[in-house]
Amino acid sequence: MTWEVVIGLEVHTQLTTKTKLFSGSSIQYGAEPNSQASLYDLAMPGTLPVFNRAVLDKAILLGLAIDAHIAPKTVFERKNYFYPDLPTGYQISQLALPIVQNGHLMIEMEDGSEKKIRINRAHMECDAGKSLHDEVYGMTGIDLNRAGTPLLEIVSEPDLNSAKEAIQYLRKLHQLVTWLGICDGNMQEGSFRCDANVSVHKPGTPFGTRAEIKNINSFRFIEDAINHEVERQIEIIEAGGEVVQETRLYDPDKNETRSMRTKEEANDYRYFPDPNLLPIVVTDEMIDNVREIFPELPEALAARLVSEFGLSEYDASVLIQSRAMCDYFGAMVKLGSEPKMTANWLLGEVSATLNQKGVLIDEFSVNAEQLAGLLARIQDKTISNSIAKKVFETMAESGETADAIIESQGLKQVTDTGAIEGWVNEVIEKNPKQVEQYKGGQTKLLGFFVGQVMKLSQGKADPAVINELVADKLK
Repeated sequence: MTWEVVIGLEVHTQLTTKTKLFSGSSIQYGAEPNSQASLYDLAMPGTLPVFNRAVLDKAILLGLAIDAHIAPKTVFERKNYFYPDLPTGYQISQLALPIVQNGHLMIEMEDGSEKKIRINRAHMECDAGKSLHDEVYGMTGIDLNRAGTPLLEIVSEPDLNSAKEAIQYLRKLHQLVTWLGICDGNMQEGSFRCDANVSVHKPGTPFGTRAEIKNINSFRFIEDAINHEVERQIEIIEAGGEVVQETRLYDPDKNETRSMRTKEEANDYRYFPDPNLLPIVVTDEMIDNVREIFPELPEALAARLVSEFGLSEYDASVLIQSRAMCDYFGAMVKLGSEPKMTANWLLGEVSATLNQKGVLIDEFSVNAEQLAGLLARIQDKTISNSIAKKVFETMAESGETADAIIESQGLKQVTDTGAIEGWVNEVIEKNPKQVEQYKGGQTKLLGFFVGQVMKLSQGKADPAVINELVADKLK
């Protein structure tokens, strides 16, 4: 018999605030261990939490984006457990009254249809510190820089039925939180990480016992971990055994999960309202203030790029993978760049250069105004497209404007018919065999002649004039 797979995901998104959830310590990544931990983060007696209001606004922003209920009153609770990297002995989180409730995301299935994935909740909580097992031989070091970092834990309902669906949902959620600007989405740094609850059962029977796979921080590892866990559970049940409810860790080197601890239930954590934090009342005015900064969402923008700017659906779908790239595109179009040409450059030369340099578009040395200046020189035929690519390479390295590079290197396109005609005549004289073949019906050789003239002119001749002259002389 076939098996049905049931998956629910808990995604921890680190919020893009400057400071922690309840202290003024920085959350900048990469600092020296324990250099960003205040007395409150260290759980020193007598210290009290001060709520970071920016966290609330980011939570509301997500709630609006997933069409969720924003709780009019939300409460922080203490989730009690004991780890070396948790100096308080509890994590401040939310259980009974989370800030965001009952939302959803739509994912696209392989057959092109859409599936609704319900989101049970998104709640605010503090991250724990980090245990370092390889810094000092034979000992474990504790780094509390991350302790108190603000998170939104986004919990789906068990609506996902395969690893591929889980990855579709995660990619959609990753795109959304980065688009909204509430999370940088850096999985290598742990800003976007996932716990997967996986179970299997026979069709028509109750859900099976689930196992939780903890803290996976790459799409490929998440897919591999889920697939392995499904196989593991099926093998256990078919051999007459029972799946144990537990937390497991995924080892990507061995492509296997291993037991970490017995899975706790909510009552094991002894949740109770934090006595140092009053309930937060969320007013309509507070929600309206966030709604004023709510951006156009990716799907709506993609449709507008097609209808308003004439882009292909494919180009639009690639552009919306990055809000920063879309903002760059919009800035260039406002400066007068032709939309289709702009998209071609962004998805071609610009993206290739960004990948080569390992930077994002908002870190790129060539800003939207400078690239628009380059495209303007193509549009007014000051330079050819091939010369423009060389100019762009220089811009990316030097930061100079296109006009300055064109002027200093003498790259202006030659449009003088007399000069181009001389190059055409020279190419025709040097290639009698190709001339004979062209006149014999091999008209595709026109491109060969144009290329030779462009080479002779060092890329400066106007391709349109070359085409016209070559075709006329080879009649």
